[in-house]
Amino acid sequence: MAARAALTVALWLLAGAAWAGCERLTHEGRGYAVCRYDPAGADLRLFRLDGDGRVLGSFARLDAMLEQAGQNLVFAMNAGMYHPDRAPVGLYIEEGEEQAPAVASAGPGNFGLLPNGLLCLTKAGAAVIETRRYLSAPPACRFATQSGPMLVIDGALHPRFLPDSDSRFVRNGVGVTGDGHVVFAISDRPVTFHEFGRLFRDVLDTPNALYLDGRVSKLYAPELGRADGGLPMGPIVGAVADTPR
Repeated sequence: MAARAALTVALWLLAGAAWAGCERLTHEGRGYAVCRYDPAGADLRLFRLDGDGRVLGSFARLDAMLEQAGQNLVFAMNAGMYHPDRAPVGLYIEEGEEQAPAVASAGPGNFGLLPNGLLCLTKAGAAVIETRRYLSAPPACRFATQSGPMLVIDGALHPRFLPDSDSRFVRNGVGVTGDGHVVFAISDRPVTFHEFGRLFRDVLDTPNALYLDGRVSKLYAPELGRADGGLPMGPIVGAVADTPR
């Protein structure tokens, strides 16, 4: 088992520079689905509402909306925590318009476990940024979503993560590699924050990574046969392609 896990990790590291799309990965005996995209070539966006202002809430509704526009959804994942009405908890930006402000104060739950952070998609690339660092010099995010806690901060795990924690959930998150690729991951089974953070730090090689959720963790990846349903979502991150004519 250990040899197989090491081989899987080695193949990921060797292929990472050129590979894009979704794959399965095993690390420390735990399975993950991992999706990697170069924002310079992939059309990554955030979505929350349809054209009539109604919350999309599901991958199926998002895919149907894109189909009407002559596009198709090639990847999607829930993209941050939200209130009961599915409005974002923290910063949320679509097409340069800030729809909800950043929240930098400590608070209850995972979102308030500082430092938290955000995923920022610009016209030039992508970054995962700690919230207070973002507020000190906000970049021009075309899309942005805030969540928390940070998983990896400048190459180090979040200081509040415990190696022997017994809090386990199916978790999903996002990081950005040193060469600017955006990497999304979701666990196959419940994992701790420390285990999930080690995946991003030690295998996916993302100096900064952000936790997205652990109760509503879902993936849309047709190449892996995944189109998760269940509880309705708030913000969704997706990769979009034009439908061939």
